[in-house]
Amino acid sequence: MSQSSSEPQKVAGATYTRAGQEYFEKRGLKRAAGIWGLWGLAVAAVISGDFSGWNFGIDFAGFGGMLIAFAVLVLMYYGLIFSIGEMAAAMPHTGGAYSFARSAMGPWGGLVTGLAETIEYVATTAVIVYFSASYADAITSELLNLSLPPWVWWLVLYVLFIALNSAGAAISFRFAIVVSIISIGIILVFSLMAVFSGAFQWANLWDIAPDPGQTEFLPHGVLPILFALPFAMWFFLGIEELPLAAEESHNPVRDIPKAGFWARGTLIVTGLLVLFLNTGVIGAEATGVAAEPLLDGFRAIVGDQAAAVLALLALVGLLASLQGIMFAYGRNMYSLSRAGYYPRFLSLTGSRKTPWVALTVGAAIGFVALAILDTLAAVNEGAGAVAGAIVLNIAVWGAVLAYFLQMVSFVLLRRKFPNVARPYKSPWGVPGAVMAAVIAAIVFVGFLLNPTFLPAIIAIVIVYVVILLGFGLFFRHRLVLSPEEEYALSGGRHGDPQAEGYDAMESQVFGKDA
Repeated sequence: MSQSSSEPQKVAGATYTRAGQEYFEKRGLKRAAGIWGLWGLAVAAVISGDFSGWNFGIDFAGFGGMLIAFAVLVLMYYGLIFSIGEMAAAMPHTGGAYSFARSAMGPWGGLVTGLAETIEYVATTAVIVYFSASYADAITSELLNLSLPPWVWWLVLYVLFIALNSAGAAISFRFAIVVSIISIGIILVFSLMAVFSGAFQWANLWDIAPDPGQTEFLPHGVLPILFALPFAMWFFLGIEELPLAAEESHNPVRDIPKAGFWARGTLIVTGLLVLFLNTGVIGAEATGVAAEPLLDGFRAIVGDQAAAVLALLALVGLLASLQGIMFAYGRNMYSLSRAGYYPRFLSLTGSRKTPWVALTVGAAIGFVALAILDTLAAVNEGAGAVAGAIVLNIAVWGAVLAYFLQMVSFVLLRRKFPNVARPYKSPWGVPGAVMAAVIAAIVFVGFLLNPTFLPAIIAIVIVYVVILLGFGLFFRHRLVLSPEEEYALSGGRHGDPQAEGYDAMESQVFGKDA
């Protein structure tokens, strides 16, 4: 191009400004993960779903309805992870969902999808903080006769895990492996105790009294399965974060698909163990309303005092996911900020090459959201569960929207970029992506039909209106040629920062004098 290197360039409905090497040096990441580090990250991000949150689906649909919801979501996540694995191997940079949608649907599609993931991960972190605080306070109350206000626990947890995630990628991945193994061990210990103590009773799975004309298997009928789907997602939600670690993986093209495969299998096994055995120990009716279902399961087997000791270990599962999901929102916000969709200062990484600014801002948003919801809920009965439930719904709504748009992106990219390098190809191909998209759309419809999810939907709509207005009026005119943007604009020829550097296309777009 003949324009001056300092003059912004309009491409694909957006305006790009030159960043230069110094810009990317201040936003560098460090490669620290092999396949097991990625496996640990994926399992850690999800494993808290086996400890709290999933069980509310039983209250809606009974055990039979929840079992059906689990089976449907296994299919969805197979199609999803296969498709994401293909796109991540082709685009080995941090953007993840935003990157896939940016290449398929342009800047607006990239923002809408990336924002859905931001909402998912920031809200999921807040949910895990909420449940972790509940577990921690139950433990200290029983062992030390010490109870703290919820907001104190929230603050302590956020500060500790911002520090952990800011300490360096290698530390984060090692921590993820250790806590994933411990968390799996706790679930296996509980499972053995449930079976060999005699506490598990098959009849407990069906102890919800059926509505008139319904059965023990589906005590409230078929429709509530729709309402159980968002809670069944808690067994898997977060595994899709793996592409966000691409620029911190030694070999993302090979290891991200493999890690996704092994993590998915691990989580199916642990989810089934908890679904059957936790429910069979304390009963479906009690499970459906329990704030700490696994802790209640331990209590039923060994009593309150011993359960509190075991719950110290069970808390590890929640903290594992707190670390994993905080990693996810940090990298998601980092990639969108590095490209200019969010304020650019959010992508600064500092000396340890971790996005500490994004981590801190995401934590502040989550803390404020919990505080506001808890304050509003305090005027109503059942305040203890309302804040956590609303934020959980926000997280799942963001997730299903991101899932749907990623599967649409997969189909579009197969047609739009048919000849680009795809080192890994989904064994389920386009049909698998379409199936996952349809199931995600069904979950989305379930949200719209359930009036209890209305506060979450209103909150998300407000966030979208604010962010999209900001992008249309301001941020759209100051984007940066990050690897995600380069891949999209070059038709798949550029975008591997490990091979090309972080400003490979600037001389082409801004002129050789740039």
